[in-house]
Amino acid sequence: MKRLHNKVAVITGACSGIGLATTELFLAEGAQVVAADVQDEVGQQLQKQYADQLFFAHCDVTRLDELGSAIESAAAHFGGLDILFSNAGRIGTMAGVQGFHAQAWDDTQNLLLRSVAAGASFAVPHMVKRGAGAIVNTSSISALQAGYAPLAYSVAKAGVLHYTRVAAAELSALNIRINAVVPGFIATRIFGGLFGMDAQASQDLADRVREHSSSANPIGRAGHPEDIAEAVLYLASDAARFVTGTHITVDGGITMGPRHSWDPHTTSPMSQALGVTREQIEAMRKSTPS
Repeated sequence: MKRLHNKVAVITGACSGIGLATTELFLAEGAQVVAADVQDEVGQQLQKQYADQLFFAHCDVTRLDELGSAIESAAAHFGGLDILFSNAGRIGTMAGVQGFHAQAWDDTQNLLLRSVAAGASFAVPHMVKRGAGAIVNTSSISALQAGYAPLAYSVAKAGVLHYTRVAAAELSALNIRINAVVPGFIATRIFGGLFGMDAQASQDLADRVREHSSSANPIGRAGHPEDIAEAVLYLASDAARFVTGTHITVDGGITMGPRHSWDPHTTSPMSQALGVTREQIEAMRKSTPS
């Protein structure tokens, strides 16, 4: 039997990147999906393509009326709601500590963090009616360590992780699970936002990232949206029925340790401090009795 047979899901940011890959995988696994996004043309094409299985809802997740309406449409069109994947996002403000601007900061937090909290609050009453539910939120490796994304984005994604933990404690009594997925460098159009690119230029950049980022992580290949979709599917499905309040990091191992721990061509801070090369350290290891 398909893993999401008879399940109804709402996916935000459903029309590109991780959201689109997850939408297609959920559909293949038997779910009925409300695809919530601002990309009307793509969304309408998806609705035509999948007919009875998908409904497109125009949704800017920073507009709580549109987010609430998208979640309500799951019950209106498919009779209920079992799964919410809060995924919509973009990079947001690039400013650092000294470039703080209140409105830009608030806009980024509203998009990446407030929408996650609001989406859950809208979804829970529908899930209670079904007797159970699963919520999955998109965080980022920038929530775990500095250096992967701008300040406001990183703080918002860390907030998503902690929201997920705290909300899980409350929702467990309602038989609703809530978890997060933590992507690494995934070849999507989000990188184009760093440079203010339009959709086509952003896609071209994503294709270049997919082609050239194989050396960025220990696994040795680019991360694909489908890699994240598989983790989301697991967390949303009954296979994860004993999993809540946690996250799955899908990053090709990039956060397992500093680069020198997995790349033999990179010098470690210790060797730099000692003033020796990696080759000299290897020679010392070989000459030391076991």
